[in-house]
Amino acid sequence: MFAFENALDEYMSYLRIEQGASPRTVEAYRRDLEGYLAFLDGQGVEDFEDVQRETVTAYEHDLADQQLAVTTVRRRISAVRGYHRFLVRENLTAANPAETVDIPKTAERLPDVLSIEEVGRMLDAYIDERPSGLRDRALLEVLYGCGLRASEICALDMDNLYLDDGFLRVFGKGAKERIVPIAGAADRALRRYLAEGRPTLARKGGGCDLAAAGAVFLNQRGGRLGRQSVFNLVRKAGRAINRYDLHPHTLRHSFATHMLKGGADLRVLQEILGHADMSTLQVYTHLDRTHLHEEYAHAHPRDKM
Repeated sequence: MFAFENALDEYMSYLRIEQGASPRTVEAYRRDLEGYLAFLDGQGVEDFEDVQRETVTAYEHDLADQQLAVTTVRRRISAVRGYHRFLVRENLTAANPAETVDIPKTAERLPDVLSIEEVGRMLDAYIDERPSGLRDRALLEVLYGCGLRASEICALDMDNLYLDDGFLRVFGKGAKERIVPIAGAADRALRRYLAEGRPTLARKGGGCDLAAAGAVFLNQRGGRLGRQSVFNLVRKAGRAINRYDLHPHTLRHSFATHMLKGGADLRVLQEILGHADMSTLQVYTHLDRTHLHEEYAHAHPRDKM
């Protein structure tokens, strides 16, 4: 199994360095693939070329026999596919035996979204004139108003702000850069926090945290605000509208849905959200079609007869 394990280390380096995967993503891939290699070892497979499509299918059946969630099985088979694709790329094997293995389908689950009215009530309920309160209001407004991920808003630096030009420079998954428009309530809340809230928080840091010196959103000690703090803030804000398990990604989904309902072009939305694949947005078009059907049912005269 030495060859497999050595190739696994090289694949992890490839994901981290060439693909720009986060340490958390790399660790998740390693855990999944270590389980796969243990399965191969139990099957007596010792060489790359000994892995056939039937071998991977047997692994998939083994995962199913463990009564793992379909999403877990899908993730692990996807990891196996990527690993074998890398082996082919490095000329360590001739073919990818996992490429044609069927991945179990999951039931389509629409993302949870807030209504426009719920977003308004949640944000209007958040009134706190302290520096941390101005920060929290700005953070919520930007999360929703720009459709950012929690990790993206935490990583936002002062030199990523071009407010006079109406945009932010955001670094998403794989450190991919994109330009995101900002206007209206999000722009106003962010400008007020920068003028009246951030300077006070920055002074608490005493300038000792160089890594946080340029961060837009600071914690009470003047350091860079972390993802867990963002999760806690969103959860707290959700309680104002009786949404007790609100997640930052729900605000992102809500932004996308409301943009589509407002007539935004799908390709423009793809660029704003930073999705590499247009198919990722199909769930939002489904939501939009649901909205159209509801409007049709409400307004069409024959529907009432």
